[in-house]
Amino acid sequence: MVSDSGEVKTPKSARQAIEPETPPPPPTRSKAVRHPIVVFMNFLITVVLLAVIGIGGLLYYGKQTFIEKGPLTQEKTILVSGGTGLGTIAEILERQNVISDQTIFNYGVQIYRQDTKLKAGEYLFSPGVSMMQVMQILTSGKSILHSVTVPEGYTSYQIHQVLMDNDILMGPLDEIPAEGTLLPETYKFARGTTRKEMVKRMADAHNRAVAEIWARRAADLPLKTPEELVTLASIVEKETGKASERTRVAGVFINRLNQGIKLQSDPTVIYGIFGGKGKPKDRPIFRSDLNKKTDYNTYQIPGLTPGPIANPGRASLEAVANPSRTKDLFFVADGTGGHVFSETLKQHNENVRRWREIEKQRIEAAKDKGAEASDGGAEEKPAE
Repeated sequence: MVSDSGEVKTPKSARQAIEPETPPPPPTRSKAVRHPIVVFMNFLITVVLLAVIGIGGLLYYGKQTFIEKGPLTQEKTILVSGGTGLGTIAEILERQNVISDQTIFNYGVQIYRQDTKLKAGEYLFSPGVSMMQVMQILTSGKSILHSVTVPEGYTSYQIHQVLMDNDILMGPLDEIPAEGTLLPETYKFARGTTRKEMVKRMADAHNRAVAEIWARRAADLPLKTPEELVTLASIVEKETGKASERTRVAGVFINRLNQGIKLQSDPTVIYGIFGGKGKPKDRPIFRSDLNKKTDYNTYQIPGLTPGPIANPGRASLEAVANPSRTKDLFFVADGTGGHVFSETLKQHNENVRRWREIEKQRIEAAKDKGAEASDGGAEEKPAE
């Protein structure tokens, strides 16, 4: 029997014919596949692939942790001081339980390229805040704002005391600002603000307000400078605490200035004697006080005082710049916290008589209650 290759093959027996032939051996591996460089490259690719998968997993885990709800269970305030680095901030946040992992927060902020944009301040974090939200809060600079309120009509000495008594403001305030150079208002500020910075803000606000109001003042005012407007506004401020009366009180003083009549304002007498510290509450004004010659006693000096006797608010500045157009020359307390106005001395004297009667009744009522006020041993009667 001849094979396809031409070889003569011995015929197989029936048994041999049905037995399977021995399969050929597997092909020999290529020498190139077994080369050490190829083996190393395969290993390296495997390592790199596993590393990529691992890093991807870590990045996914880190991102999910960065954006998911945080561990904080109740509101918390955190103070970030100026110059504090990202690592320290992350450590503080983790220690205060605002974030769960300072390392993830640290890397997350850097990945978002916000590490140089974190701002100092005092921040309030809500329960469940995520690391992403913490980062956004810290970069927004929207820190907690505190407030300090300066009442209208406070002297610079009193404002100095208010600022010094505030335990959130920082730094010294060695000098008392000049009288009438600050604008009384409520001011918002962030923790870390100094008292000197607050005074500058109040002075800048005052300068802006005075400039605006002076620019739209009535044309016929007997006031030559913005400083004179501030001075008269301070007197108006101390004369009445009722907003509805300011323009009318201002009108009385404008009328007196126009007619060359002394202002005769009790607050100027008090300032001339006691200065910015103010009169003790239990000390009345005596007749001798009205006769005492000081630079500020408008019972003795003509025209305006040498300078303001307090820091007037915007409303009093506005009142002086555009006062009521009346013929009033006098006003006296009406016993209700306000005043009654009059054009003539006769009307004024009648109003004074009524006021004296009211005061007499009050004094008698106080005596009946055993609450007679002490005058420090002086025998002199209060001025009426």
